[in-house]
Amino acid sequence: DKEVRAIFLRLFAQLFQGYRSCLQLIRIHAEPVIHFHKAAFLGQRGLIENDFLTKVLNGMAFAGFVSERGPPFRTCDLFDELVAFEVERIKAEEGNPPKMIKHVRELAEQLFKNENPNPHIAFQKVPRPTEGSHLRVHILPFPRINEGRVQELLQEGLARSQGAPPATRGDKKCVVPAGPPVGMFTSS
Repeated sequence: DKEVRAIFLRLFAQLFQGYRSCLQLIRIHAEPVIHFHKAAFLGQRGLIENDFLTKVLNGMAFAGFVSERGPPFRTCDLFDELVAFEVERIKAEEGNPPKMIKHVRELAEQLFKNENPNPHIAFQKVPRPTEGSHLRVHILPFPRINEGRVQELLQEGLARSQGAPPATRGDKKCVVPAGPPVGMFTSS
């Protein structure tokens, strides 16, 4: 799962490398508006006639991408690092599948670490039913739930959660790295 996601992360990083140099922040309105220069992006990459990329840039998903990732000051993530700092590495790996696979595995590992920040917490797996368990006749009925006890447990949990400090994530906002200009990416 993580390796497939890493492949798509690399693909979109390659596809959109240099997009930040084609963003324009318009501060006329109370809320700043971010505009993406599609013609400049396609022209600098020599892909004006590329129907696929033109359709991608005209889609709603890309408009959401620009509005979410366009602000110059926000929390950065793995995609931002790929677009800004891994340009040369991705270009060098194009003709070398073993290096590409190694990079995909590294990205997959980083994705796993991002989603599982506490590796010491073990996930309990549900055991598989034993052989022939479906043939047993003496299956006990599920016990009745004591509604009063359920309410007590809910109240205890609420009391504990209200007294505990709010769980905050360690995301810090920073200036998003621009990465290299679009003109570097003239390959198809």
